[in-house]
Amino acid sequence: MNYLWGSMILIGIIYGAITGNMQAVTDAALSSSKEAVTLCITMVGVMSLWVGIMEIARDAGLIQSMSKKIRPFIRFMFPDVPDGHPAQEHITTNIIANFLGLGWAATPAGLEAMEALEELNVEECRKLGNTKKRAPDIASRSMCTFLILNISSLQLIPVNIIAYRSQYGSANPTSIVGPSIVATLVSTVVGIIFCKVMERRRRE
Repeated sequence: MNYLWGSMILIGIIYGAITGNMQAVTDAALSSSKEAVTLCITMVGVMSLWVGIMEIARDAGLIQSMSKKIRPFIRFMFPDVPDGHPAQEHITTNIIANFLGLGWAATPAGLEAMEALEELNVEECRKLGNTKKRAPDIASRSMCTFLILNISSLQLIPVNIIAYRSQYGSANPTSIVGPSIVATLVSTVVGIIFCKVMERRRRE
């Protein structure tokens, strides 16, 4: 990504110099920098609000209650993960945070879930006779399933998009909630179907 964005910036500067629009390039760089800082300040406020709500929900036991309710779904999607394994808790936290639109809170849980799933992958490889200390280059089925669910991520409240729309002057920033629920619901259902089809093909 660094090479991609760096190349795009360099091409823009070179094109501006060739066409004699360096002033426009300079003005755009300055105005974009100002907008970036303003957007970051806005996002920090929104992030603080919703992460705070997440902490209140956790202290009130709401997160734990939701975790129990979606536990059958976790077992259905991740049959290779043993009951009580830390990966289940991290996966559950990630899914709940994504569902509430808290991508910032979901990221740490997602990284911890991947680490836990990688440990299971190493243990499985050792049982199959692979004595390497590190996990193989091929991700496990559970890791792929988690990645698909994390990307599709059904969202009840798209906090990021609402913040962006509010920052750029939308008359009704929350009007995206309905379409977002439909879009993420479809993507999640398709992701689940894909995971189960691939799981069945693997068994066959």
